[in-house]
Amino acid sequence: MKKDLTNSEIDRQNILNNPYALSEIEKAAGIQGIPFEGKTVVLKEQVAAFFEVTVRTVENYLEGHPEELGRNGYEVVRGKRLKVLKLAIREGDVPEIDFGNLKATPQLGVFDFRAFLNLAMLMRESERAGLLRRAILDIVIDAINARTGGGTKYINQRDEDFIQSAFIEENYRQQFTDALRDCVAMGKFKYAIYTDKIYVSIFKEKAKEYRKVLRLEKKENVRDTFYSEILDLIAAYECGFSDALQEAFKEKGAPLSFREVDAAFATFEKQAHWRPLIEKARIKMASRDLAFRDALHLQLQDYITPLQRDEFERFLGEKSMELAERLEEAKDVMKRLKERE
Repeated sequence: MKKDLTNSEIDRQNILNNPYALSEIEKAAGIQGIPFEGKTVVLKEQVAAFFEVTVRTVENYLEGHPEELGRNGYEVVRGKRLKVLKLAIREGDVPEIDFGNLKATPQLGVFDFRAFLNLAMLMRESERAGLLRRAILDIVIDAINARTGGGTKYINQRDEDFIQSAFIEENYRQQFTDALRDCVAMGKFKYAIYTDKIYVSIFKEKAKEYRKVLRLEKKENVRDTFYSEILDLIAAYECGFSDALQEAFKEKGAPLSFREVDAAFATFEKQAHWRPLIEKARIKMASRDLAFRDALHLQLQDYITPLQRDEFERFLGEKSMELAERLEEAKDVMKRLKERE
């Protein structure tokens, strides 16, 4: 999916919140700045010189995007901290002529690397900023692929919660299919129909539509790509609707027609307690798939938010691992779960 970083705050924030990509981008950019409070910062004048624009252009972006740039590391330094910064400028042999009369300046605006990168992703006037944006997108893809072994289709399985969620959901899936078999007077297509009803209720897509978004092959199992939170919610649906079918079957004393099953499901999915769980699931799926898989769920685009740093740690960090390793570690857990049956 072609991305225009100048137009998408979510795409910009996903890059700035990804510590693995950020580290690689910083190495590649090689920005020389001023050491200050354990990090490197640059002044407006240095930023303007790097991007070959006027200081006024930089100020226009600061005025136009104050919250975003402030959230990502731009700040105005005053008081005692300003004295420390001025000393660092002098010791760093940064020519005063570039920055006016430092001694008389009551405050200085500084960009750390995240804020500098944020500005590069906003700035349209600079050819250098455009070149840096293209490099950023390549580096982000390379950094994620390097952490995941070359692909993100099954990045969900790097989550330490995935195995347990998948195993539990499989048990409730059996309960659900058994209820459909015993309580519903329809052919075998009923399994696909009511599985799709669950999917649409939770994330607004049938299995076929979901496959298309994630570009899955025919032999690939849709559920193998679900995040643990999605699997948990599907399991809850399967468990709850199974009970609803069995109760309706007992009350009628005969298998249910498709109209009766549809009516039962409509009542079931409208229960108020599902709302916060569904909203959370939609946010997780839409936001993670856009950031990690470059996959846009059109039906869920209003739920997309930037991923926080802990999400990148969860799926790309040291605690995440490939499914084979996770299975090895999970043997004892799976054994205990089986013994409960």
